[in-house]
Amino acid sequence: MPLTALYPGSFDPFTNGHLGVTERALPVVDKLILGIARNARKRSMFTVEERIEMIRATLAHHEHVSVCSFEGLTVDFADACGASVIIRGLRAVADFEYELQMANMNRKLNPRVETLFMMTSEEYFFVSSQNVKEVARLDGNISGLVPPIIADRVLAKLNSQPKD
Repeated sequence: MPLTALYPGSFDPFTNGHLGVTERALPVVDKLILGIARNARKRSMFTVEERIEMIRATLAHHEHVSVCSFEGLTVDFADACGASVIIRGLRAVADFEYELQMANMNRKLNPRVETLFMMTSEEYFFVSSQNVKEVARLDGNISGLVPPIIADRVLAKLNSQPKD
């Protein structure tokens, strides 16, 4: 039976850490779905549609990967997609504490869906979407932190916004 996994997140923006986890998950699963969570309470740099487009462009050379959005509980979306595994990337101990709570809650909600933790590559332990946006807002260099297509879009987005 083919193994389908869901890698959920806000991916605002998709970083090289996210890319690394994606590329390391691909040999382990038959199909990987990157699910962008729609969260009206979060203030995002990019719309969900823009994130889908950028991630699809970044991962275009990978077979067996799809990118879509979802609302509601991650575990319900995983089940609806036929995913029996949720992939979660970990950077540090603080991530583990939060992710362990979420994995246990998901298991309680749906014991058919398991969580697989993957450590982010050590070169990206310090990279978060929030940090990338902050560095870019302060005119820092984000190349090497995000894929080139995404770096270009982050800079274009910031340049199109009115200056204070």
